[in-house]
Amino acid sequence: MLRILALAIGCLLIASATSAQTAPPAPKDPMTPADPYLWLEDVSGARAMDWVKAENVKTLGVLEKDSRFAGLLADALTIAEAKDRIPAPEFLAGQVYNFWQDSDHVRGVWRKTSLDDYARPEPAWTTALDLDALSKAEKANWVWKGSDCEWRAERRCMINLSDGGEDAITLREFDLETGGFVDGGFTLPHGKQTSAWADPDTLLVSREWASGELTTSGYPFVVKQIKRGQPLSAAVEVFRGDAKDGGYGVSPQALHDGEDHQALLINRPLSTFEAENYLVTLAGVKKLALPLKVQIDDMVAGRILVTLNENWSIDGASFPQGALVSIDLAEATADPDHLKPRLVYAPGPRESIEAVSATKSNLFVVVYQNVKGRAFVYTPVADGGWSHRQLDLPDNASISLVGADPHSERAFLSVTSFLTPTTLWLADAADGHLVQVKALSPKFDASKDVVEQYEATSKDGTKIPYFLVHPRTMTLDGSTPTVLYAYGGFQVSMTPSYGAIQGKLWLERGGAYVLANIRGGGEFGPAWHDAGLKTHRQLIYDDFAAVAEDLIARKVTSPRRLGIQGGSNGGLLMGVEFTQHPELWNAVDIQVPLLDMLRFEQIAAGTSWVGEYGSVSNPDERAFLASISPYNNLKPDVTYPEPFIWTTTKDDRVGPQHARKFAAKLAGMGKPYMFYEVIEGGHGAGANLRERAHTSALEITYFIRKLMD
Repeated sequence: MLRILALAIGCLLIASATSAQTAPPAPKDPMTPADPYLWLEDVSGARAMDWVKAENVKTLGVLEKDSRFAGLLADALTIAEAKDRIPAPEFLAGQVYNFWQDSDHVRGVWRKTSLDDYARPEPAWTTALDLDALSKAEKANWVWKGSDCEWRAERRCMINLSDGGEDAITLREFDLETGGFVDGGFTLPHGKQTSAWADPDTLLVSREWASGELTTSGYPFVVKQIKRGQPLSAAVEVFRGDAKDGGYGVSPQALHDGEDHQALLINRPLSTFEAENYLVTLAGVKKLALPLKVQIDDMVAGRILVTLNENWSIDGASFPQGALVSIDLAEATADPDHLKPRLVYAPGPRESIEAVSATKSNLFVVVYQNVKGRAFVYTPVADGGWSHRQLDLPDNASISLVGADPHSERAFLSVTSFLTPTTLWLADAADGHLVQVKALSPKFDASKDVVEQYEATSKDGTKIPYFLVHPRTMTLDGSTPTVLYAYGGFQVSMTPSYGAIQGKLWLERGGAYVLANIRGGGEFGPAWHDAGLKTHRQLIYDDFAAVAEDLIARKVTSPRRLGIQGGSNGGLLMGVEFTQHPELWNAVDIQVPLLDMLRFEQIAAGTSWVGEYGSVSNPDERAFLASISPYNNLKPDVTYPEPFIWTTTKDDRVGPQHARKFAAKLAGMGKPYMFYEVIEGGHGAGANLRERAHTSALEITYFIRKLMD
């Protein structure tokens, strides 16, 4: 299956809706002083919401009243709702499906067409599910969260819907042939849950089946089997984890291949990055003797594909972290304690795997070499090994695997870069044939800009690459308004992409944009990420500051003209840089952040991320967290730049509590700040295109005021 690496805003952080709805008790740790803003952790409480609404009025009264805001919003909306965007394709039931939003479909429409028709400039789409009509009929604000379809017949799908954008979802069975929800079909009510098809009439489901069956971070740890026509109360338990399990909850997974093999798997996270994997067989559930830090990707020719996030030595063979290996399904079923992996791909020192997905008989693999995309086709050979060839796609660009067809040899890949509009390619794994089927029309004038890649030297001597997008006529005198972005966590890679709104609203005005590939990410494999775990995390913050200092030393920009931006884990990065280096920036855009690192484990899904950040229950880790926690390191005698802090009420991953308390503490110290909270939208900038465009216009207005005026 595709590895989905979030653009930032923290697609790796997921949490329980219930855990985010009430304020947890005050900390009992005597080392933690009383928190005067604890009441803001009551997410939907009247007092907290009154504060939020008052803050929104103040902030919007400044940013929306700016004379440039209306034009910025109009441009952002035009781009966001443009009907000539590339519709992201999904192979399904012999057709191409797409979920689409525009001015006529605010919440969105799931639609379909043929492959040949999709390749035309204006396909003739047929609506499968209209979320606007459904929301109106059911008086809800349904947000699309994807679908999972039964593989063999590809007729029935479980549709994942969220009311308002939170991560808790409702699952409903949909019939692709009739174009409607199945009467009496599978329906799973609102909650944190995942499902997988065992057969056309059976689901494996992980959810809170009974009170107390959620982990401490709010994830389910019990998997049950439910048959068609059965009530939920009749579901039969298949697997049980433990309430103390870490990570994102026990989840079922179904793999299939073109030879009709099926592997039913259960993933049990023990911590943020460690998990046990089990195979569901006729003889029961069997634990696979895999390392704890792996990702199961897909299956082809009866071989399960596994990405290693740690070194693996077995029976005299050694496989490096970051490698892709295959495991024979029949052998694993017969003897799960003695696996016999075969190497598919081993990364070089500046390489990492981005995506793995199978067609009927082949495997598409996208890798990054020094943050430049490469795509390969791997073919299983008779002796258990693999042959491969590279696809001839444009160089010096990012490549994404959009989707592979398990019933043919075709796959869609996208190619993008900062200044070149995204193109979509149809590849055939059988012969390597490539054809460009879509190209995004230019959304801004990129002729006046160039892209360069540089390296900064961090405190420990490590070279940190970054991309700089800037005007061709830029004068090296420190006067260029510049926005520096990074994420730095959870092995999420930051790669170049065509940011149409960023280009139109910022680059066209003469601004520069920087993307930093700091440690904590996955740009150079697991080791690049692991270097900044827990008490070593200061390396990540030093990397980011080093990039800023390099930009200033090169006289690209200056502290007066330098702004920074990051969300979720990147929002924590912003908070740390705000408190550790307030002298380096004049604008700090803090998006849906973590900020109180002494209480993060008690807010929303915080305990899920102990593997990344550490825990206050460990004295050494607590001491480090106290040293970097932005909320706890605000000082009344320090001059800070005025930040723009924003979050969303329905964020049930990180939660709005961090951002609220940070802003309130700044207010209590008499420091300038702007705070904004989107009432809908989950862990992101809004529940639909309009809300997201509005948030983008607010951000750019803020940057213009701070860096260009």
